[in-house]
Amino acid sequence: MAAALVAAAAAFPAMAQEKPFDYHVDRFADIEVLRYKVPDFENLTLNQKLLVYYLTEAAINGRDILWDQNGELNLQLRPVLETIYVNYKGDRNAADFKNFETYLKQVWFGNGIHHHYSTDKFVPKFPRAFFEEQFKANNLGDEAKMNLLAEAIFNPTLYAKRVNQADGQDLIRTSANNLYDNTVTQKEVEDYYAALKDTTDLTPISYGLNARVAKVDGKVVEQRYKLGGLYSDAIAKIMENLLRAREYAENPAQKDIIDKLVEFYGSGDLKTFDDYSIAWAEDTKSKVDFINGFIESYGDPLGMTGSWESIVNFRNDKASHRTEIISSNAQWFEDHSPIDPRFRKEKVKGVSAKVITAAILAGDSYPSTPIGINLPNANWIRAAHGSKSVTIENITEAYDAAAHGNGFNEEFVIDKPTAKLLDEYLFITDNLHTDLHECLGHGSGKLLPGVDPDALKEHGSTLEEARADLFALYYLADPKLIELGLLDNPDAYKSEYYKYMLNGLMTQLMRIEPGKDIEEAHMRNRQLIAAWALEHGKKDKVVELVKKNGKTFVKINDYKALRNLFGELLREVQRIRSTGDYEAGRRLVLDYGVKVDPKLHKEVLKRYSHLNIAPYKGFVNPVYTPVRDAEGNITDIRVTYTEDYPAQMLRYSRDYSPLTK
Repeated sequence: MAAALVAAAAAFPAMAQEKPFDYHVDRFADIEVLRYKVPDFENLTLNQKLLVYYLTEAAINGRDILWDQNGELNLQLRPVLETIYVNYKGDRNAADFKNFETYLKQVWFGNGIHHHYSTDKFVPKFPRAFFEEQFKANNLGDEAKMNLLAEAIFNPTLYAKRVNQADGQDLIRTSANNLYDNTVTQKEVEDYYAALKDTTDLTPISYGLNARVAKVDGKVVEQRYKLGGLYSDAIAKIMENLLRAREYAENPAQKDIIDKLVEFYGSGDLKTFDDYSIAWAEDTKSKVDFINGFIESYGDPLGMTGSWESIVNFRNDKASHRTEIISSNAQWFEDHSPIDPRFRKEKVKGVSAKVITAAILAGDSYPSTPIGINLPNANWIRAAHGSKSVTIENITEAYDAAAHGNGFNEEFVIDKPTAKLLDEYLFITDNLHTDLHECLGHGSGKLLPGVDPDALKEHGSTLEEARADLFALYYLADPKLIELGLLDNPDAYKSEYYKYMLNGLMTQLMRIEPGKDIEEAHMRNRQLIAAWALEHGKKDKVVELVKKNGKTFVKINDYKALRNLFGELLREVQRIRSTGDYEAGRRLVLDYGVKVDPKLHKEVLKRYSHLNIAPYKGFVNPVYTPVRDAEGNITDIRVTYTEDYPAQMLRYSRDYSPLTK
């Protein structure tokens, strides 16, 4: 950890010596906003910098798409809230305005009126009268519009949950996202796609990935996201900047990738998207890389429609050595996996992995962002053409630096030897867990012939994340990592095991409101694994929840036995995934991943309240500015880190809002 931070500081000598880099930007509600560095950007060639610059422009121009996907009134509400914020003439320290400001910051962070993680609607702490008074004072529309938006903000029963996962309910009708219109039902959507799918097709498209499902004249139809279709104006701006980026592509393969993505945006044809995905997965030579499009489906209760997102990045050559070692040994890990041999891949193809430096975060990856990515998502592409995995190390470094000295270990870690192990090894084992999760976990295993990739329905995302986490946990303790030189201490894995069990059983509960279930897929996955291991290791006291000075702590008595439990659960989750056993998957999620112990929950919230640690963190982006000579030619791209959170959000709304102009 220390070495990584020293290396990062060395990339910014003036900043490290003259003024320490300030990671902290803003804090409000349950959120802290941070900055991240972009080490070595200055060492890119001018063409690579220009490639990054235009890819970032393409990324930011997709912002409005996600806002509209997240809720039908979000793009109407955002400019109203921002106008009130900018033009407010009263006391900006008064309680009503401060509460309004907090609400706006939450809406910015959630890309709409729902929390980015819990998907619950934000509860404003300012009165409706304040909003209506300011709406009228700023001449923001007629009374009908005011009432429409006020109801969206203040009526707790309207748009209550962006993504509902409650068992036994119609997940489409009870979810407030804008991926489906308000007349279509879950059964109608499932029947619609079931009729389209050919179970004998070995190369199926990702049905529903880029479409809003609606009912027109009583008939269920897809409304495609494409040029000339939904989100056309934003897609046009994305395409324009992708084509500008193409001029500075590093090689013909990268030009071909951009061409195929532009073609997909123009047609909306998912077969073209598969062609793009294959070309992207097979490009392992380019230093600069990006994702851009409708990708992850966590925002859809049925796990089909992709939320729009983009990350622009370039390879961290030094740190990528460890992921190259992992990917080059992918077949060994697959062959030695504790799963049923029927579900192993006979030949692992094209697994590439690298550590990257993020240059820009956008869409569903902003302000909250993943720390690792494994794509493409299509199982048949992974099997036939491989996948590309990345760990975003400048983001993990920012998290680590911002958390330094926050008192967490002293409050929640059971003893000093365990805390010392975490201090020494958690940074590297956390990154290795991400490497293994993304590089090998998601790419491991196979479906049996004829199994629908969507067979696990609403529980598919949770079980897929569990499968990848379990794969990573199992192999973190394997002597192979010592043999490969990825760890230098056979006990290092214990730091990640302890942190994982502590988080899954206890500390992630800080993100849940009292009385509520766990609904987010990653949180369900973590509790599922930890709670299952606790119960199945109970007889031998592999893991315990113990009391110490009146407080609850996680105690791991047998780390090797815990590894065996992770392997046992991985075997079952892979069986569920490979065979499409929906009922077994449903029971596993509901039995272990959803319910919260209210007494333990109350204790965790109380202990966290003394630490003043924000449960959620996200980022502002750096600002990239072209430097021009007297003739107007771009001679460099300058990166700066001084923009604050409101300024960035207001600038994005002013300069990158193609759907609200």
